[in-house]
Amino acid sequence: MLLRNNIPLTYTFGKIKKELLFVIGYSIGIVVLYQNFHVTRISIPVAVPALLGTIISLLLAFRSNQAYDRWWEARILWGSIVNDSRTLSRQILSFVENPYDSDEVSTFKNRFIKRQIAWCYALSQSLRGFPPRKGLERLLTEQEMTFIKQRKNVTVSLLELHAMDLKKALNEGWINKYQQIEIDKTITALCNHMGGSERIKNTVFPVTYSKYISMSIHLFIVLLPFGLIEYFGYMEVPLVIAIAAFFLLVEKMAVHLQDPFENKPTDTPTTTICRNIERDLCQMLDDDHLYEDTPQTELAPIGSYYIL
Repeated sequence: MLLRNNIPLTYTFGKIKKELLFVIGYSIGIVVLYQNFHVTRISIPVAVPALLGTIISLLLAFRSNQAYDRWWEARILWGSIVNDSRTLSRQILSFVENPYDSDEVSTFKNRFIKRQIAWCYALSQSLRGFPPRKGLERLLTEQEMTFIKQRKNVTVSLLELHAMDLKKALNEGWINKYQQIEIDKTITALCNHMGGSERIKNTVFPVTYSKYISMSIHLFIVLLPFGLIEYFGYMEVPLVIAIAAFFLLVEKMAVHLQDPFENKPTDTPTTTICRNIERDLCQMLDDDHLYEDTPQTELAPIGSYYIL
């Protein structure tokens, strides 16, 4: 996720440097033909690229809105994961009775909450295409690690372990059936948030729509120098570069926003969110040492501007 407010121009225009190099060479070639070799028949009415630019602006606005909606939905889902993780931990700590200060009950609470932290990290890593089991050894028991290694979908397996422990708590009389129903509702909500994130991850933005917009932008850039050359002469070069850069940057912005789980600077910051969840849940457990001992390699900045 981007961290700095002042993003350097090298980063911004680095995304379209190849396209800009083509535009610079192309526009200079047109103006040289017109001014030095007097090839004047290449001029066209400025209304032609202007009309095309208006149409492309509408298409880009629609695409940018759709891409932002996908990004914002992903952020809403992960905000709900934060809230429901806190709720689940609070329910486990307050509902599960421990009248005799039983070590078994205390271990049960500790194991349940740490497993919820592990679920958040596993979901984040799975969405970004990383191994979902990586780093979970510090949060899960050996039996739990053995269980999830035998299954392909790690996040579903962890929720399955939640359900098994919940059933055990009911059978042991640590919670009543009404409390069991409330906790199960929270686990179901977490499952729904996971499904929503996976839907965004696995739903590809229509390729044909992206391709048509890209072709339209390139056609507009090709026509633009012919419409401006008669009025601006050599000044059409910086004008064409500026206008082309604007359209290309808006298109790139939409491309990056439409996939919020691709480990890019414009991602939903799931790793940072997981760290915040771990901090809050460890506070509930009075186990700040676990949070402080979290490996920092997962949080190393890429360059100086964003974080995984």
